[in-house]
Amino acid sequence: QAQLVESGGGLVQAGGSLRLSCTASGRTFSSYVMGWFRQAPGKEREFVAAIGWSGGNTYYVDSVKGRFTISRDNAKNTVYLQMNTLKPEDTAVYYCATTPRTSDSSRYYLGYVYNYWGQGTQVTVSS
Repeated sequence: QAQLVESGGGLVQAGGSLRLSCTASGRTFSSYVMGWFRQAPGKEREFVAAIGWSGGNTYYVDSVKGRFTISRDNAKNTVYLQMNTLKPEDTAVYYCATTPRTSDSSRYYLGYVYNYWGQGTQVTVSS
């Protein structure tokens, strides 16, 4: 059974940094797109970032561009989300997920195309 496990969340002051990790087990996801989503209390789940199977293509929601960086290490079956200059509005539960590659990269922004999800890790940014 495939499993994704996130780690690295925590409490940080505004302007600080965190690095989230997501490690996959049970199968190899090296040919899959890996994504990060987040959900704040009372809000819908939101796409944050995604990365192609080789790491050459990355996708970000506008609100995190220039602050967050997604990367992956296929040898470790792990995807990372480096989050810098954090803001209180970044507070949410962060989930990693994976989906097969497709020629239509616009689909990577859509949560429903992802078929494996982690349990989430809480990120809290204090003002």
